[in-house]
Amino acid sequence: MTLLLEFTYPNATLIAGVDEVGRGPLCGDVVTAAVILDPNKPITGLTDSKKLTEKKREQLFDIIKQEALAWFIARASVEEIDQLNILHATMLAMQRAVAGLPIKPNFVLVDGNRCPNFGIQTQAVIKGDLLVAEISAASILAKVTRDREMVELDKLYPQYGLAQHKGYPTKAHLAAIEKHGINHLYRKSFAPIKNLTLF
Repeated sequence: MTLLLEFTYPNATLIAGVDEVGRGPLCGDVVTAAVILDPNKPITGLTDSKKLTEKKREQLFDIIKQEALAWFIARASVEEIDQLNILHATMLAMQRAVAGLPIKPNFVLVDGNRCPNFGIQTQAVIKGDLLVAEISAASILAKVTRDREMVELDKLYPQYGLAQHKGYPTKAHLAAIEKHGINHLYRKSFAPIKNLTLF
């Protein structure tokens, strides 16, 4: 028997969905997005960005930017991640995403089980990227943005294979780090990097 997941929307008119991409990788920024969708322009196909093909994500990325009432993409840098830790850096990046929206929302829905203080009524939604269209849209904007950045960085540092694993700690990635050492892209506070003591 499968359990159908459901979500009851809050009684609010301008709801921003917020999600992040890049908490797990060993390198690069953590990227967040905030999206307020237009109820008069529903977007079909929105779901957790990880469940979509790259081609579909790219298509929806453009549609969301065209059709949403408001969107903003923000980040926290590798330096901020190392200084604050990944959780606090992610919360900071989420705050930046909401603060950057050209329209101020009156309610914020955040993927996961924690949310930062936005100074606006907020709710954390577990599996929000599957259940809440606004969070799905935010997850797509954040993932496409970060994936594109990893592909560009791969051109500068081809020895790490960033275009393939996007910075996540795969076997191939860890082997490349062992062989080539690390550079400024790497999060020195993360255990696999800290344990290598290559710097």
